[in-house]
This record gives sequence, structure tokens and C-alpha cells, in this order.
Amino acid sequence: MENQATENRRARLHVRVVTAAVAGCAVLGTALMLLPPERRVPRSPAPAPGAQALSAVAAGVPAALPDLAALIGARESHLRRHPEDAESWAVLGTAYVEQARRTADTAFYAKADGSLRTSLQVRRNAAALGGLAVLANARRDFRTALTWGEAARELEPKRWTTYPALIDAYTGLGDYKAAHGALERLMELRSGPAVRARAAAVYRDRGRREDAAAQLADAAAGARAPAERAEYLERAGQLAWERGDREDALRHFQEAVRIDPDQRAAQAGQGRALAALGRTTEALNAYRMALAKQPLPQYAVELGELYEYLGLGQAARVQYDLLLARVRSAAVSGADEELVLGQFEADHGDPASAVRRLGAEWRRQPGIAVADALGWALHRTGEDREALRYARIATDKAHGGGVRSALYAYHLGMIERELEQHAPARRHLQEALRINPYFSPSRVRAAREALAALGDVPDQDLPVTDAKAVTPRPYR
Repeated sequence: MENQATENRRARLHVRVVTAAVAGCAVLGTALMLLPPERRVPRSPAPAPGAQALSAVAAGVPAALPDLAALIGARESHLRRHPEDAESWAVLGTAYVEQARRTADTAFYAKADGSLRTSLQVRRNAAALGGLAVLANARRDFRTALTWGEAARELEPKRWTTYPALIDAYTGLGDYKAAHGALERLMELRSGPAVRARAAAVYRDRGRREDAAAQLADAAAGARAPAERAEYLERAGQLAWERGDREDALRHFQEAVRIDPDQRAAQAGQGRALAALGRTTEALNAYRMALAKQPLPQYAVELGELYEYLGLGQAARVQYDLLLARVRSAAVSGADEELVLGQFEADHGDPASAVRRLGAEWRRQPGIAVADALGWALHRTGEDREALRYARIATDKAHGGGVRSALYAYHLGMIERELEQHAPARRHLQEALRINPYFSPSRVRAAREALAALGDVPDQDLPVTDAKAVTPRPYR
């Protein structure tokens, strides 16, 4: 009997457990049915191409060419209906400047100038003033850029996008202390990839290559759009090239083109690096591709010099003719190409003409690139003592900004050699080859030949340079 009672209790307990489990499942099932269905967080739609370019233009960062075209078309259409929109006129003008920069079509400069001045006529605003500063820098009119930039800063001192234009203007005028001060103010107002890229340029001009490279690496990593990242990678490649690292430079240039096929500066950079690696057929193709879409005079010079080095004089002449045509076209649009034209004339044309052009350029805007070019032009006309003054300015840390340039050191060394200052000449020619052993096929060969001719010379200290001898002064 007792066993039977125990079995009955077990059976009743089993029934209760099963019933509870079934009820629990039912409740859980009901609860699950009542829960809202799983929601997939929708991805934010990608901004329209015009919106992407608008963000880039407003922040002063590179924009993709298709996006720029969309932005320009949208703003032109909008302004036909709303011609009193000062902000849109300023955006359109700045977009035209970026379009000119990306395509080397200087006809956009006149459009930019008209749009930005219309913006000011509607209402005085810092965006238009800053845009005019950017335009003047693009035309290499640094004094005008400084005037517009200072006006924009006075109107809105905390508008951070004004300061990059001021940095460019100060640099073009050879005022590296003021450029550094503008950078410090910029960094107080803003951080991010665009500011890091701007800092890299200033550090590079001060000879701080490692700091510049670190800033560019961070800028590329933090860039929001492919065109922006590609531009920072191109600049990083240029830094690698300047220190003679051909392989690293080529990797940066190739990645930039992969990300943004319209990144023509990186294609020209590939030409530079491939030529240094002895891959001349690929180098020629890279230069041709860059020139086809962005026919900058500097690319034509580089390609022409490569043709000359390879013994293809007629092909070189075609490129030099292209350069002259582009310079004439740029002048019609208000762009100043006197520096590149003077450099070309000094080496491949009329050195006396180069001296006249570069002397006038120095009086207008005495940057270190102009000092180096003028010194070399004077050397080519046999005025080596005067040439030495400007070559020293270009390589002097106090006045020249401290940029480490193989070309500048080469020019200084060759001028010193002509003046029979053998020990300094030897040091500077060796320095050029240490900085970048591949900076120019023909010039590297000339530097090595000059060093061989100099032989072993006494290792004397360089002469102490009189500060007055390197202080920028008006040329003649």
C-alpha cells in the first residue's frame, strides 16, 4: 500500500512539472510573439555627390572631380533662380578654384573670380574673402592672397578655413615665421585630417621631415572621402621621394591612384619614382597619363627632361612646346607661371631671359623656390658671385625655412665649384646625393662627375656666412 501511494505521488508530481513546462513554453512563446521583430539598423544613405563636394569645399579639402561637377551644376542652377544668395556664390567660386586645381584648366579662374566678387557685392562675407585668397594662391599671387586672407580673418577671426590660405600666402612670400604662427592659430581652432595635412606642409618647409610624415600618415588614416585620402597619400609619397625612398614613394603614389583615378599628381609622382627605378617605359606612360588630364607645365618639364636623358631630343621639344603653350594660356587667365618658366629658360632656353623674369618675381614675392631658381639662372649667365647670394638664401635655415632639397644643395654646390670654393662645393654636392640620390637623372650624373673632378679636397669648415649676405633684398 505504501509503495502504491508513493507511486501515485510521483505520478501527480510528474503531471504538475509537465503542465508547468508546457505553460511556461506557452507564455514564452506568447512573449516572443509580442516582441517587435528584430530591427536592422539602416545604414545612413551615402550623401549625394554634390553634397560630398560641398562638405569638402566648405572645409577646404580635396574633392572628387565627379562630385565637383555635380556641385557646380547644382549651384549654377540654384543661382539662376536665387541670384541674391551670397553663400552659394562663394561656394561656387571656391568650387571653380578646386576644379581648376584638379584639371589645370585655368579658364575656371575667371569664373571663380566673378562668382566670388558677386558674393561680396551681395553681402560682404568671410567665405568669399577666403575664397579670393585661395584663388590668388592658386594663381601664385601671394601678396594679393595675403590681402584677401587678412580681410577674411579680420571679419571672422575664428573661421578656421581662412588660415590655410594665409599659410600658403606667407610661405609664398618667404615669411616662414608668420606661416608657423598662422598654423598655431589654426591648430587652436580646429583639429582633424585637413589640419594635420596643413601642419605637415609647414613642418616639411622647416626641415622636420619625420614630423611631416607622421602628420600625413594620420591625415590619410582619418580622411573621410577617397579623394581626400588620395591627396594625403600623394603628399606622403612626395615626402618619401624627397628623401630618396623610391619604393616607398611609388607605393604611396600607386595607392593614391587606386583610390582616386583622377589623382594626376600621384601619376606624375609614379613617373618620377619609376624613372629612378630604371623602369623608363612605365615612367613615360605615367607622365603621359598625368599630362593628358592635368597638363601642368611642371609635368611637361619633367617628362621633357626624361626624354632628353634618354636621348629623345625631338620628343623633349614637343613637351617644352606644350609647356610654353600652357604658360601663355595660364597668363591669359591671370595665373603667374614665371617661376616654372624661369626654371625652364635657365636650363633649356634663354638664361638671360630667366634672370629678368625671376628677378622680377623675387621683387614681387621672395620665396625660397624663387631664390633658388634666380641663383641658378644667374649661374647660367656666368654671374656666379651674385648667384651664390640667392643659392645661400634658398639653403639657409634662418631665412629659407630649412627645407631639405637635393636640388637646392646641388645648385649651391655647382655654383661654389665654379667659384673654386672646392671644399664647400664638395660638401654640398655630397649633401644633395645624400638627401635624394635620384632627384634628377641628368643632375645626379652631373653631380657625380663634378665630385669626381673635384677629387679629394681638404675637409675645411664652411666659411661663416655674413647674415647680410643672405638677407633677402630686392634684386637689382
